[in-house]
Amino acid sequence: MGVWQDRGVTIDPEPRAALTRVRLDLAYDGTEFSGWAAQPGLRTVQGELEEAIAVLLRTGAGARVRLTVGGRTDAGVHARGQVAHLDVTHEQLAKWSARRGPDARRDAAAESATRARKLNGVLQRGAPDIAIHSARIVPAAFDARFSALRRRYEYRLRGEGMRRDPLTARFTAEVPKPLDLAAMQRASDELLGLNDFTTFCKAREGATAVRDLLCFEWRETEDAAYAARIEADAFCHSMVRALVGAIVAVGSGRIGEDELLALRDARERSSRFTVMPAHGLSLEEIAYPADDELALRAEQTRARRDPLDAG
Repeated sequence: MGVWQDRGVTIDPEPRAALTRVRLDLAYDGTEFSGWAAQPGLRTVQGELEEAIAVLLRTGAGARVRLTVGGRTDAGVHARGQVAHLDVTHEQLAKWSARRGPDARRDAAAESATRARKLNGVLQRGAPDIAIHSARIVPAAFDARFSALRRRYEYRLRGEGMRRDPLTARFTAEVPKPLDLAAMQRASDELLGLNDFTTFCKAREGATAVRDLLCFEWRETEDAAYAARIEADAFCHSMVRALVGAIVAVGSGRIGEDELLALRDARERSSRFTVMPAHGLSLEEIAYPADDELALRAEQTRARRDPLDAG
């Protein structure tokens, strides 16, 4: 997975000052999607959602609704807590909302629920694997990607000998080896904090892999799988699945805990562990600051991170 995306947020041809920003909270089953980002000829979450919004708002030929997303998920990755934003004109907002005249008033929560219901109605026709939870008006300073404080993912897997559950199989990766959960937790604890995670990322030119890994906790689920809670201020491309793959290598005995740290500090991609399959991963939550801190947070996030001293 990753979080890279287009910074453009426009609905042509209206001037920027005439727009209202709407935040979408949504979920999706990523099984049948080629990731979030719109791609010609492929079914994507962004593509389906932008098309549904265009139908709902009756934007007309040549007017494109464009979404900015908080976490740009890869093909097959799921989401329970995805966030995106878009800008709409006052006329489009009126079409989308429940108002029936200039004096009609409803509270913000009811308006958000109505917008979500209307958008879900359009999505049900061609993309029932996407669900909109809310569609609320937010300050213009809100940016789904750059205003985020942290992101939380969950990765589910089963090792050899663990009870299988067909009802959750499409969301759970299978590991063909026994796993030591205690060893996996010890190794995960060693990776916490501010580090250069180049070993666990696909390189992106001009960017660093310095991230603050805030949480990496394992638990046994009610359906007898293992689930990792992984939280950081941001993630680079494929980082979560690579981290889990490294921890699985420890849990299966392929590599030791000391070797894992040596691999991390080497800051080079390695064949000693494999990147885990996409279908075990879900974006669970994106957290944001208070409204009066949104602009500052976006400015901080856009600043390039300094590399860490290799010494």
